[in-house]
Amino acid sequence: MFKYIIKRIAQAIPLLIAITAICFTLINLAPYDAVDAITTPKMTREEIRSKREEYGLNDPVPVQYIRWVQNICKGELGYSLVKHTKIEDDLKEKIPNTIKLVLPSYMTAFILAIIIGLFAAYHKNQKIDRVINTAASAGLAVPTFWLALLAIYLFGCKLDLLPIMGMHKIGDNSFGDFMLHFIMPYCVLVIGFLSDLIRYVRSSAITQLGEDYVLVQKAFGASKKEILFKHVMWNVLLPMVTKLGMSLPMLVTGAVITETVFSWPGIGVYFVKAISSLDYPIVMSILVLSGSLVILGNLLSDVLCALIDPRIRIEK
Repeated sequence: MFKYIIKRIAQAIPLLIAITAICFTLINLAPYDAVDAITTPKMTREEIRSKREEYGLNDPVPVQYIRWVQNICKGELGYSLVKHTKIEDDLKEKIPNTIKLVLPSYMTAFILAIIIGLFAAYHKNQKIDRVINTAASAGLAVPTFWLALLAIYLFGCKLDLLPIMGMHKIGDNSFGDFMLHFIMPYCVLVIGFLSDLIRYVRSSAITQLGEDYVLVQKAFGASKKEILFKHVMWNVLLPMVTKLGMSLPMLVTGAVITETVFSWPGIGVYFVKAISSLDYPIVMSILVLSGSLVILGNLLSDVLCALIDPRIRIEK
């Protein structure tokens, strides 16, 4: 297992290099220069040229890329062009706020999806299954931002039950105030995550119900409920563990739209503001972070599957 993990990490290094190269290339192909975010019409050409020299933008592109990658390897993500703050300090502040929102939402949706998906598979082609499948399809079709705006209108404006933006009221950092701000974005994210997960569990469970081991259990007199929850469920959990590992990037970038709508002070608002203000160092840092989490999530899902299923360890 240890050799396998080392091998996978070694395979991830070229992928990380490719991610940094793609991010850097795409940013450099953008129609606006990074200096455009900090220049004003009153600046002279000499002042603009001085700014470009200060940020190293007059150097050849390969030199800029190598310098940027070297800084990343040192843990130095650079400074914001607009606010002149250290990007790593901003991320240390924003990422925990995003995790506080996304992690409980996704884990709630994950657990509910297993229960509801198995229940739908148990009642395949019956009325309750059609209702669940229709609701899940509708949930996939409804945009998250529309659902968030609807929640704000109903519970924030019309009924005036919940605050509509932020994570705390100014001057109130209590847990109760946090929960009031947390409820609406949490529910929106749970609904957004739940639809896809339910269909995934239902499809996997129906596939497993057609396997030979199910026929063997039926031949031994096992009930359908016993087969579903004692045998099928554990085989369904294996692909769900893979999906759980691949969802790791969601902890950072999984709620960009929802955070923006609710003005939740996490990575989402930070990322959108960086894009709108052409703050390219922040954009590149978040893209590289997200891509790295995809690779790490893939590695974690493989390791978890190998720990859960002995057959995978034998194959490896």
